[in-house]
Amino acid sequence: MFWVAWIGLGGQPFLQDGYPMECMDVTGLGVTALRRDVGTTTPDADAVDATLAASGDGQAFERLYRAHVARIHGLARRMLGSDDADEATQDVFVRAWEKLGTFRGESAFGTWLHRVAINLILGNRKKLGVQRDRFIDSDESFERAPTRGTDEALNIDFEAAIEHLPSGARQVFVLHDVEGYKHHEIAEMLNVTSGTTKAQLHRARMTLRKHLDR
Repeated sequence: MFWVAWIGLGGQPFLQDGYPMECMDVTGLGVTALRRDVGTTTPDADAVDATLAASGDGQAFERLYRAHVARIHGLARRMLGSDDADEATQDVFVRAWEKLGTFRGESAFGTWLHRVAINLILGNRKKLGVQRDRFIDSDESFERAPTRGTDEALNIDFEAAIEHLPSGARQVFVLHDVEGYKHHEIAEMLNVTSGTTKAQLHRARMTLRKHLDR
């Protein structure tokens, strides 16, 4: 994809496309016999790669990156917008590398990585100045969202429309309707009430419907 060159992950420099340039040749005790097919992306294969990567195997981490980067970037883009999605995605994989030792295989690696991403992205809300009081946002930016010209452009238009939703409504919509979280879970993540998340979800749905009907 399109990430910034040179990110050190415990001595593992990344190329411009975000992939490790060099890999350790020796893994830790207990994992030297682990192997997986390069083209395999099953949860079991991910678990093997996570174990290898935790021992310092950069190639294993590269496979995890390639398997999951599209979903993580999509989440970041929808939550933060296109301008901040690349950096946030990069940060997620840096954090994942640092926290690989905490992955115990109790859930699928993709589920674990998704939780890492959600926590980091929500943390970035504060860094980007998206505070709780901004859950009552102006709709002015949404009015600038492009409208669809043809049916073929509907998907692209929908993604653009999500990005132009007011911040609070966008985050609740993505977490609930795209990622499948419940209102009480979202309320805990965002430090708001369930009533607030329900109101923001309704606002997001109505605003999107209005936009897509134009």
